[in-house]
Amino acid sequence: MRVTVTALLCLILAFAFGHDRPSPEVFRVRFETTAGSFVIEVHRAWSPHGADRFYELVRDGYYNDSRFFRVVPGHWAQFGISGNPRIAERWRHRVIPDDPLVEHNAPGFVAFANTGPNTRSTEVYIDTGDNSARNDQENGFAPFGKVVEGLDTVEKLYSGYGEHSGGGMRAGHQDAMFAGGNAYMDREFPKLDKLIRASVVS
Repeated sequence: MRVTVTALLCLILAFAFGHDRPSPEVFRVRFETTAGSFVIEVHRAWSPHGADRFYELVRDGYYNDSRFFRVVPGHWAQFGISGNPRIAERWRHRVIPDDPLVEHNAPGFVAFANTGPNTRSTEVYIDTGDNSARNDQENGFAPFGKVVEGLDTVEKLYSGYGEHSGGGMRAGHQDAMFAGGNAYMDREFPKLDKLIRASVVS
């Protein structure tokens, strides 16, 4: 009986303080990287499901010690695969519903990548060019935030590998990244910039 009561208490606490609660209406996240720091300001009104998931991942430390694996100048900088394969695989298929488009994929805006309708999970891109003509027309690319400090840092992230180090999300070309984590990325693409830490700031 004692075990049952303990288990019940754990469930109650998990529900009360769990990660499925909504994010603040507006919050900021500071990213420390090997290229410098930048800050994303998130607006829940722009993309409620996206903001909630991003808040959850940042608070869980999911993005810490990972890599900016897809950087294409004038287009985007993408991150969001955990450097720990077990953690990455656990989150890979935990998808969220799409949100209606409120803001646009203009320079500095931030949105989740996807492989089709209702497939957003952990991967995020920062627009470093005007991608509105493409991404505003496709399902699921609803920006949830914007870089408000350090966009020049984002533009300095190493881009020498282009699409070769992390493109092909929709074509299923990221399996090795999920399976190998940082060990694979650092061996095959050693010049990629590192995402050291992401944290919610007041």
